[in-house]
Amino acid sequence: MGLKLIRRSNSQKSQHRWKIKVFAMMLFVFFFGTLVLMETQYNRIRMLALLSAPQVQNPKIAFLFIARNRLPLDIVWDAFFQGDKENKFSILVHSRPGFLLNKVTTRSAYFLNRQMNDSIQVDWGEASMIQAERILLQHALMDPLNERFVFLSDSCIPLYNFSYTYDYIMSTPNSFVDSFADTKEGRYNPKMDPIIPVQSWRKGSQWAVLNRKHADIVVKDEILFPMFQLHCKKKPLPEFWRDQYVPPDTSKIHNCIPDEHYVQTLLAHAGLEGEITRRTLTHTAWLILSSKERERKGWHPVTYKLADATPMVIQSIKDIDNINYETEHRREWCTNKEKPAPCFLFARKFTRPAALRLLNTSALGIYHEEISNV
Repeated sequence: MGLKLIRRSNSQKSQHRWKIKVFAMMLFVFFFGTLVLMETQYNRIRMLALLSAPQVQNPKIAFLFIARNRLPLDIVWDAFFQGDKENKFSILVHSRPGFLLNKVTTRSAYFLNRQMNDSIQVDWGEASMIQAERILLQHALMDPLNERFVFLSDSCIPLYNFSYTYDYIMSTPNSFVDSFADTKEGRYNPKMDPIIPVQSWRKGSQWAVLNRKHADIVVKDEILFPMFQLHCKKKPLPEFWRDQYVPPDTSKIHNCIPDEHYVQTLLAHAGLEGEITRRTLTHTAWLILSSKERERKGWHPVTYKLADATPMVIQSIKDIDNINYETEHRREWCTNKEKPAPCFLFARKFTRPAALRLLNTSALGIYHEEISNV
């Protein structure tokens, strides 16, 4: 009898220990599960916070190309744009109506489908040139990240790598606009007065770099642009006079090139010259002609061909550190971040063979891998 009681007591103790173990195991599973659930919830909340947090996006430079058809120097620009790894640029191209940038017409993926589908026919020396600029700006302003707008021709090349170019342009809130008082007779048409008084009349290169505020002003202008369409027209050259009326005194004809005056005059008229650096970032060399040759041919920039494409030519452009404006008795010393700097980031006019030769010799300093199979 006593033995049975002892066995029953041992069995009860064993069952009690077993229940304790089960309870402890359940308690462990509960706490472990709770910990896993809390960790999962924490990771989910953290992920949602990361996704909902505003992403830091870099301000961009819009490169606005004005081209006749295709871009003959697309491979050079392709090398230049490869220097950006942070999505700091956009590209827009104004070509003739109907022209498409596809795999047949460009070898650079950066330019695929970057043409404006509402482009117009552009004639040199006509107001259609500034209308093309306005079309490019209108499209570029649709991207809120575009903060600078660079006008480039289809014969322009970059002189430095993307990083240097980006930092140079973005280091100042100013636009870069070549602008000076035009004191020579024949350009300003008195019929523009009083909407455009002669005091606001300016001249300069069309290859400007605008900030967003100034780009918006150009696009929204409905006052000065119509005046340019009516009263700013180029003087016909003698070889075309047989097709039109020749006035008795041709010296009285106004020779106004709209793209050399419009942006400069618009910003001066708006009282914004204090917000611009009054020089262009694009170098152009002009042919030195006699007065008789200029009368016959007009003014034309130098075109750099294969034989001209040497590192010495590029270095001579890079070495320019000041620009003299004779009409204003002003010398513009070029600076960047309040330190002396080269005046030009781009140069024109270069043929395709010339530009590729410079690229292959690394004279441009934009990309060091040879491109010999183009």
